[in-house]
Amino acid sequence: MAKGYVVEPDVGFVRDLQELGGDTLKKCYQCATCSVVCPISPDDKPFPRKEMIWAQWGLKDKLIGNPDIWLCHNCNDCSAYCPRGAKPGEVLAAARNYSFQYYAWPKFLGKALANKKSLPWLFAIPAAIFLFLIFMAYGKTSAEPGKIVFSKFLPVLYVDAVFIPTALFAIVAFVIGLKKFLTEMNGGTMPPVGGILKSLKNVLPVILKHDKFKECTENKDRYYGHLGILYGFLGLFVVTNLVFVMMDIFHMEDPFSLLNPVKILANLSALALIGGLAVVLYNRWKTRETSGLGTYYDWLFLLVLLGVALTGIFSELMRLAGIGALAYLCYYLHLICIFFLFAYAPFSKFAHLAYRTTAMAYADYVGRELPVEEGESEGSSSEEEGSKE
Repeated sequence: MAKGYVVEPDVGFVRDLQELGGDTLKKCYQCATCSVVCPISPDDKPFPRKEMIWAQWGLKDKLIGNPDIWLCHNCNDCSAYCPRGAKPGEVLAAARNYSFQYYAWPKFLGKALANKKSLPWLFAIPAAIFLFLIFMAYGKTSAEPGKIVFSKFLPVLYVDAVFIPTALFAIVAFVIGLKKFLTEMNGGTMPPVGGILKSLKNVLPVILKHDKFKECTENKDRYYGHLGILYGFLGLFVVTNLVFVMMDIFHMEDPFSLLNPVKILANLSALALIGGLAVVLYNRWKTRETSGLGTYYDWLFLLVLLGVALTGIFSELMRLAGIGALAYLCYYLHLICIFFLFAYAPFSKFAHLAYRTTAMAYADYVGRELPVEEGESEGSSSEEEGSKE
């Protein structure tokens, strides 16, 4: 007689998922509607039906080490058509949120970002750092009377002294977490980096064009919202690096002219980011009954991004209006928001960009069947080359 498989549910894990936004998971009765209506679920072992039963049973190892929770783009077609209101999209989002803690390095930051009570001190850290630097810089530099110059208020060297180590820390934390993530997806062994990079090249066009978001039917406007957020953020990231080069290497002085190409890119990117966020936030409110309002991780990330964009815009507007006190206050708040976004990126919803990209590259690497539009890559390898399934 064949030996039976003993299921040992992790009740604590089930509770964690419920607290992280998957509070409806117990309503699922495995009708498979979610897997049928999902426009991007593959025919072979489709999601999210199997993930729902794993979540109910508390099978943490199967759920967290499963790339399919990241192949889901949370369009919530499944939640809208679920006859029981189990909201599979929110449950998979909760599993992804748990992953931020599970793969976090250092662990305490992963737990801190998951705890609303930790937010005050997480914001207090950058607030105190920049307040101290402003105090240190006070009186050492000065602008022309009546002229508002942010680099005189807080020298670029001081800002760099904070953000360069912060960026290096975030990169190291991401590398450690993603290595563990790839190892678990691949059944305990790290897949060849060369193969993953080759597959990454295949999936990047899909990510940049947001092809998967186009296939959603319930919340079609999410495509435009996410596109605005992605390219608005990328534009501001490019601007940040250009300003670093212009001021640190070429010693150009701010403020730059409004007709400066870098300034134009910055303003357009900020408007694209704010527009994308407005679409996403409105869509969440509009579909709150069928798809849910989203998780704490979602809202924290969206509001911090909005904070970055708005404080940046208002810093510029107050400077142009000649209101120094408000301009410098907005700039101070802008620095706090940027620090929060990047320093805690590996432990927040921001990390989904890295983890989803990695999961999509891994799916391509192992030949995981995903619905693709004509002309797209269907996988660079077969499942025999490394799939743990």
